[in-house]
Amino acid sequence: MKYVGVKQVTKNVKEGNVKVVYFADDAEPYVVEKLLKLCTDKNIKIIHVKTMKELGAMSNIDVGTSCSAE
Repeated sequence: MKYVGVKQVTKNVKEGNVKVVYFADDAEPYVVEKLLKLCTDKNIKIIHVKTMKELGAMSNIDVGTSCSAE
């Protein structure tokens, strides 16, 4: 993944650098709800991943993450 974490993903979605965003299903809704709406508004493809831990591994980091993008 190119971008990991809500701040980095949000920034790059706004800048138009993102084609797909991955969200962890076990992330706290209040953490990702604004980004999820932003992605929907900008017609960015959304993919759901079961856990934050799994998404972290997919993103090549040693901890979980609520979202990542490429």
